[in-house]
Amino acid sequence: MGGALTRYRVIAWIVGVALVVLVLIGMPLKYGFDEPTVVAVVGTAHGWLYMVYLAATFDLSRRADWPLKRMLLVMLAGTVPFVSFYAERRVSGWLAPQPAPTAEPVAG
Repeated sequence: MGGALTRYRVIAWIVGVALVVLVLIGMPLKYGFDEPTVVAVVGTAHGWLYMVYLAATFDLSRRADWPLKRMLLVMLAGTVPFVSFYAERRVSGWLAPQPAPTAEPVAG
């Protein structure tokens, strides 16, 4: 599952950055300065990258045996600015390898 988690983490960051650029830079340029180039380029890229994000999330959710609701919520995280970063941290926390319990010596 480590490879699926790594793929998810990478694409979550890429999609998150693309969405932030689109919303915080592209949209003001388009509607405030009549310059739609950033929206055209970054918006298209975000759309394609979001499809990869969905595939990576689906793959990870099946490997981790998540319930449908959790999978859908994580998938939707790529549509709201900054939420994909939060979701990536939560998912990493859920799936982080837990330290092996150490056996304490029995005092006798």
